[in-house]
Amino acid sequence: MRKNAPVIKLRDAPDDNAIHPQPALPTAFSNTSDGISTLMKIQKTVQHFAALLANVLHLEVEIVDNALRRIAGTGPYSQRLGQVPASNTLLLSEVIERQREVVIFDSQRNSLCQACTQRESCKERGFVGVPVIYKQHCLGVISLVAMNNEQLHHLRAHTTMFIEYIRHISTLLADNITELQQKESRIDPLLTFMAQQTEQGVILFDAQRRIIFINNVARQQLNISEPPPTPAVISPLLNKERAEQDITLSLNDHCWRLYGRWQESDNGVLLVLFRSLQPINDRREPETPEIKNLTGNSCVMRNLKALINRIAPSPSSVMIIGESGTGKEVVAHAIHRLSPRYEKAFIAINCAAIPENLLESELFGYARGAFTGAAPGGKKGLIQLASGGTLFLDEIGDMPLTLQARLLRAIESREVMPIGASQPVQVDIRIISATHQNLQEKISLGLFREDLYYRLNVVPLHLPPLRKRENDLVLLLNHFLVLHAERIGRPVSGVSPEVLRLLSAYPWPGNVRELSNLVEYLVNIVPEGEVIDSSLLPPVYHLRAYPSEMPDASEKIVATSATFPATSAENDAVSNLKKVEKSLIEEALQRVHNKKQIADELGIGVATLYRKIKKYGLT
Repeated sequence: MRKNAPVIKLRDAPDDNAIHPQPALPTAFSNTSDGISTLMKIQKTVQHFAALLANVLHLEVEIVDNALRRIAGTGPYSQRLGQVPASNTLLLSEVIERQREVVIFDSQRNSLCQACTQRESCKERGFVGVPVIYKQHCLGVISLVAMNNEQLHHLRAHTTMFIEYIRHISTLLADNITELQQKESRIDPLLTFMAQQTEQGVILFDAQRRIIFINNVARQQLNISEPPPTPAVISPLLNKERAEQDITLSLNDHCWRLYGRWQESDNGVLLVLFRSLQPINDRREPETPEIKNLTGNSCVMRNLKALINRIAPSPSSVMIIGESGTGKEVVAHAIHRLSPRYEKAFIAINCAAIPENLLESELFGYARGAFTGAAPGGKKGLIQLASGGTLFLDEIGDMPLTLQARLLRAIESREVMPIGASQPVQVDIRIISATHQNLQEKISLGLFREDLYYRLNVVPLHLPPLRKRENDLVLLLNHFLVLHAERIGRPVSGVSPEVLRLLSAYPWPGNVRELSNLVEYLVNIVPEGEVIDSSLLPPVYHLRAYPSEMPDASEKIVATSATFPATSAENDAVSNLKKVEKSLIEEALQRVHNKKQIADELGIGVATLYRKIKKYGLT
């Protein structure tokens, strides 16, 4: 019923489909600086009130914030918390924007729901939406929903009383929000005075690990004038019994190793005191936003960023060479945005993901009536669509030989001949290609044209694998923790030193893509307010080293126990490794049909994937 709702008129009486006005208020309250809505910060309390409402009123309850993310709910609304509901939410938006109650009965025949495309199948018989108002701002909507005739009669008979009750609940939520903000903002003046007198660096973090106070000593040592609003990642923070310890602080694209002590309060506020610090590859060179997207401050990454800045303005072809998951398309985007072509199209095509019989028409297009089933007006190819801009050819090594000849001709003549056309079409493109294969070896085997290779490989860029980017792991970990936490709508968690130790020893066959996927998984499963510890890591990350291909039954897994003693967790990981591997491949086969894509996701070769499919009897 809440889909595609039209503009709603106000009524005075609380009868069917009434909307109860409130005094005009300012526009909706925005999210906090860490990207987490105010209601999400008290999600447990909100869920408690949702369950209370459902039990007392005998109706289903849904509570969303002012960004329409579901904060809490009962029954069918208890799923997909932290996400915008899949169905259209125009009626909820109406409550937020107008900041008034909305009451609807008989959704299938009601004039307010006439435009809804799902009206006939709608299971919601009645709806009451009440805005949550706090300090003249709308923080979200509390909805009561009747799912059957009995609930509809109940809702209709007690509408006014229910609205008043929800307003009372909103007041209780406001009290919780006030208490939360007082906890987050409460800084003892005596503490700040003493912090400014000490010779140690002092930093105070709130529960979301944003800096809320920093003394002058810490400002000078960290070389920051104002604390950034983004959360920090602080680790390790384990052993309170030790007087002082190493503490790694990662903030934006910078990382330091502090030597000091720390104390955390019951409400999550964290105090860190340190005597000295050591920057970890902290060379602060000005960077464009495009280059900053390439997170990393290791020597190889600094050299790569400098090279990208130099070659971006040139029209020359670029070939990006690197293992799967190293971020080749991110680099290609950065080159495009830094080039004079940044206002034109950036067209990307994965040569390995498109069947050979379709790749030609995708690249070069076709004329009207070129073949049976062709679009009546023909179709422009991707090369033509990229004219004036950049064409990114990912996995160029998988392009068929027949198309390699046509691509070479297009590069040399700056024109393409669509399938079935009689006249060529002029194009102006810059080609950026990428591969994880040894193209010179493919040339020697006759699988790749040498003349095309030299046309594409004018400017080679070699992307380092994650295992060779010293100290970038912490920066990337911080980047993905903040990124995924904000996207999912959860507070940023810290990580334990044991997790850092295990991840630092891991060889990362899937590179940065694998790290991003792991962090997204951890952000989803870590209990709110807790640090990510090693018990949350999948078994494979408990091994210091393992072959790039999982071993067969007759092979042994070597974990270099001389320098890294095996623990009981590691022994369990070894015994369960094959089960994990089989389930991962089986899940990927059900989700993705392209074997090359599956191999890339798993960080193995295609031939290895086929062998393991046969080994485990998967189809």
